[in-house]
Amino acid sequence: MKKLLLFAAAYFFCAGLQAQQPVVNQPIPSSRQLAWQKLDYYLFVHFGPNTFTDLEWGKGTEPEDVFNPTDLDCGQWCRIAKAAGAKGIIITAKHHDGFCLWPSKYSTHTVAQSKWKNGKGDVLRELSDSCKKYGLKMGVYLSPWDRNHPKYGTPAYNDVFVNMMKEVVSNYGPFFEFWWDGANGEGPNGKKQVYDWQRFKQTMRSIAPNTVVFSDIGPDARWVGNEKGFAGDPNWNTLDTIGFTPGLGAPKQDTLNHGNVNGKVWIPAECDVSIRPGWFYHAEEDEKVKSPEELFQLYLKSVGRGANLLLNVPPDRNGHFNVHDSAALIGFKKLRDESFDNALADKKFAAASSTYAIQLNGKQKLNCIVLNEDIATGQKIKSFTIQLRLNNGTVEELHGNTVGKKRIYTFPAMEADSFIVKIDDAKATPLLNEIAAYNIDENLIEKP
Repeated sequence: MKKLLLFAAAYFFCAGLQAQQPVVNQPIPSSRQLAWQKLDYYLFVHFGPNTFTDLEWGKGTEPEDVFNPTDLDCGQWCRIAKAAGAKGIIITAKHHDGFCLWPSKYSTHTVAQSKWKNGKGDVLRELSDSCKKYGLKMGVYLSPWDRNHPKYGTPAYNDVFVNMMKEVVSNYGPFFEFWWDGANGEGPNGKKQVYDWQRFKQTMRSIAPNTVVFSDIGPDARWVGNEKGFAGDPNWNTLDTIGFTPGLGAPKQDTLNHGNVNGKVWIPAECDVSIRPGWFYHAEEDEKVKSPEELFQLYLKSVGRGANLLLNVPPDRNGHFNVHDSAALIGFKKLRDESFDNALADKKFAAASSTYAIQLNGKQKLNCIVLNEDIATGQKIKSFTIQLRLNNGTVEELHGNTVGKKRIYTFPAMEADSFIVKIDDAKATPLLNEIAAYNIDENLIEKP
């Protein structure tokens, strides 16, 4: 009788989920978003006059000759990024100070006016060539704020910014991501700019339809609401954007951190964080670089919660990744390899279900289960339970919230010979297209 009741309960739960399928107006990712979400982790490179002035936000009045790396080597950046398992590099082509790392036709505050390489240098060209050589994707950060440009604070500046976008896309693309910073301060004339975000978006859609565009609220990827590198739990790929604009007009940071469970637009989160206390290189921070273990924790709380990790690694005044940062990156890669290269179980599924059973090869100690939800038709799972089982009995029940493209769920090590993943609540019957189990170093499981 007990078995019959359990079967009936399971049947009606499944039927309830099936009744919700399909979900009306369920936001789904575009092809460019799907491809972007599979990248998981890539590097940010803050580089410019601030590197040489020890500032974080340049004033825009710095002489162009301040920028003068002694031995720029974008190939070194790419070799280290590749060895660290990063999928690409996004560079600050123009930060708030307005200095352009390429010889722009639309500014007089660029590498062309500096003494670096006698005004013949082009950081974007060197990075673009190096990324292609080493099989990495390239992205560009272009700040709309410009503390140097004389047209900033006037309608004509929106033309300047659009032309700069067109210039970098045509000369150095294609890009996997284009980054808009929402900061909006005064320019050299003491005025703030009214950004034409709609025009900026339409321009990018026209000239780079396959490029994911980032800002506080998208249109393709959103800021996670902090610069500490972690996504919320739960973390929804959906967001409500009506009435909001990037920058000061964005939703509250807590909303950006979690997303909206019934959000109308698919805008997944990106977690930006620096490997150092600052975003630009400062020699006094050489001993303050995050350890491989700290980076692994960030990975669990970003990629492990369904977001992408954008890890900033600022080049030094030579134009190199510093040895401290490089060592931490390689150590981070080693920890990921040691943790996830040898699964205790790894099973793929093709049919949606409310229950998934995984058999281990005998009794095993495990402390990490990785779930991958098929998000091509939307994000559906609201909560789940993992039952660890041994000798046909339940050892422990573990409870989680959203899954999304990837959920790395860690817990104190326990012995089991099988486990069951049950979907407790969902918008519709979901597909977990892959479930894997691991026993990672106990010191690496997610810390509160």
